[in-house]
Amino acid sequence: MAKAKKTRKKSRKRESKQRVTNRQRIVKFFLFLGITLLIYLTYCFLTLPNINEAVSRTRQPSTTIIAENGNEIRSFGTVYSEVIHADELPKYVVDAIISTEDRRFFSHFGFDAISFTRAMIANIFAGRYVQGGSTITQQVAKNLFLTSKKNIKRKTQELLLAFWLEYKFTKEQILTLYLNRVYLGTGTYGIEAASQKYFGKSSRDMNVMEAAIIAGMLKAPSRYNPAASQERAINRAKVVLQNMVNNRVLSKDDAQKALDMPIGPEKSYKVEDANYFADWVYNDVNDYIGERDSDVYVSTTLDQDLQETASKVLRETIKNNASRNVTQGAIVVLGLDGAVKAMVGGANYNKSQFNRATQALRQPGSAFKPFIYLTALQDGWKPDEIIYDTPLSVGKWRPSNADKKYYGAVSLTFALSRSLNLATVNLAESLKKNKIIKNAKRMGITTPIQNTPSLALGTFEVKVLDMATAYTTIANGGFAVWPYAIKEVYSNDGYQLYQRNASDPKRILNKNDVKDLTAMLEEVVKSGTGKRAKLSGFSAGKTGTSQDNRDAWFVGFNDKYVTAVWLGNDDSSPMKGVSGSNLPADIWKKVMSNAK
Repeated sequence: MAKAKKTRKKSRKRESKQRVTNRQRIVKFFLFLGITLLIYLTYCFLTLPNINEAVSRTRQPSTTIIAENGNEIRSFGTVYSEVIHADELPKYVVDAIISTEDRRFFSHFGFDAISFTRAMIANIFAGRYVQGGSTITQQVAKNLFLTSKKNIKRKTQELLLAFWLEYKFTKEQILTLYLNRVYLGTGTYGIEAASQKYFGKSSRDMNVMEAAIIAGMLKAPSRYNPAASQERAINRAKVVLQNMVNNRVLSKDDAQKALDMPIGPEKSYKVEDANYFADWVYNDVNDYIGERDSDVYVSTTLDQDLQETASKVLRETIKNNASRNVTQGAIVVLGLDGAVKAMVGGANYNKSQFNRATQALRQPGSAFKPFIYLTALQDGWKPDEIIYDTPLSVGKWRPSNADKKYYGAVSLTFALSRSLNLATVNLAESLKKNKIIKNAKRMGITTPIQNTPSLALGTFEVKVLDMATAYTTIANGGFAVWPYAIKEVYSNDGYQLYQRNASDPKRILNKNDVKDLTAMLEEVVKSGTGKRAKLSGFSAGKTGTSQDNRDAWFVGFNDKYVTAVWLGNDDSSPMKGVSGSNLPADIWKKVMSNAK
């Protein structure tokens, strides 16, 4: 029995020792965990960005492109506006944001444990990230100092910075920072810039519905902004209004009334389908005013109605002729002084930003023939003089007419109006090709032109914009032009940085030669290959089709505008039955019929 007692005593001692050892292990574990956490927090603290530099961080200056009528085409860079203090806004604006983004903003210390826990539970049950628990203070910390990268270090630093912000600033100051730096879609930062952009008014003047739309955008600015989708913006705003009711800052009746309130201006002042033009202009802005660190507005020559008409006509034509293997196109409309009134660089900007009006190189085909006939007129030929449309060969090259016929003795006017290849090559062989090339270059063709017999049939490559420019020299009576779009550049405060000064036009073509050529091109539309482009008043132009129907053109003019139309495919695959005399001529007529 004594022995048993002794054994039990030893056992109790061993158990006691084991409990002490376990407690020591637990203490050591938590001590290690605490030291590790302290080291990590120290690391996060020491690697925080320089707060002074972050507060004064510069941004990319914005460039806003404006149409001729004053409507906005597009903004590049980050668009900010004047600083708005939280206490300058109607109470319901702040209420909408607080109710949706951070209900306990005025009571927490930078971190909301309740919202964080709720968000974590929602994410766990969903098995993915569906809800965030960041406070407004944390969002300010991220927007001012950090990146949007999601990792533990960034979230830890965000929390540390949030505590620092709460210590350094008042709640009103933090809210002001948030309201002026938060992203609100389409390159716009801050509530004032967003209100001006989407509603055409100061944020001080927003109504309850507009305030709800702004607050609703904060969840996903690119998705819920009114420019992306008015329907989505309104549906999201309804959620915000309900949040305000739940937060007891808005009555149910007032929430219902808000749904009937007007949203911004009754008319949309945004120019549609002008992104190709905007890109082209934006790339040239700094050449006019140099590098700068301030926002600018660029007043351009774009005609909104013409631009939207041209885009719509091209898009519908391609859509309706998919069976003919036509997938791309470009349109340029110029005023007689070279002002770009419309520019469509492709069928769908969202799918391809490559500008086929200014960047693509395509064969002009017979649209180049006017340069041949102009050179002949300069050498003394008359429009009614006879040339011969008969078989010929130049070395191994044996050209033919599109219809495989021969027309014998024909006048220059007839040959051009019917786009006879053999007559044109015969005529070109009697001229100095260097002179033809010189004319084309002087008139606006900027790409290389090969001095070959096939020059007469446009077998080299040109740009759509260049063709429009060259024909403008004919349309305006023989004066040189250079295509331009920028009329004026001015700063955000109205200071003029650039203004285009129209110089006296320089005559480069004899007016009588131009008059004769214009009459010949008018005949193309009256009785020749361009009949489908005929307008009720004066119109003149030329069709063009490259080999195997890979390119189809119509370039022409009336007494106010010059328009170049090209159809084809980016991979140069042939189209089915598409030539300059049909679809391009139809497009040209529809666009020019709307040119006022």
